Amino acid sequence: MALYEHCFLARQDIAAPQVDTLVETYKGVIESLGGKVGRIENWGLKSLTYRIKKNRKAFYVLMDVDAPAAAIQEVERQQRYNEDILRFMTVKVEAHEEGPSAMMQKRDRDDRPRRDGDDRPFRPREDRGDRPPRRDGDRPFRPRES
Repeated sequence: MALYEHCFLARQDIAAPQVDTLVETYKGVIESLGGKVGRIENWGLKSLTYRIKKNRKAFYVLMDVDAPAAAIQEVERQQRYNEDILRFMTVKVEAHEEGPSAMMQKRDRDDRPRRDGDDRPFRPREDRGDRPPRRDGDRPFRPRES
């Protein structure tokens, strides 16, 4: 059996328990055809980059699957005809990731290391003085129309 990551987007109009019902339905299909479902991550309701079938938001779900190709084809066939599923994508992987996926990792911007490798806190530069005055006082310079 091959390893897959299967991600699908469900409509925003359905309730969160209905999303869990969809997950259990597709999990049952995979297990009935000889596969196993490992990690299931519900990423929740997120905004879409562009509208899909008149929806601006969708529920995102990721499933780690160990199943034969026939099971994946059947799940995709059922999702193609389900009006609550906006999009789906299945990717074959060499091995499943351990721990939470990148979407589930909540990393704060302040916790990340700085790109330049400098760990000093940000301070305004004091080595420069005030800005010099403009040519015409406070007004910006504009060439005169002839």
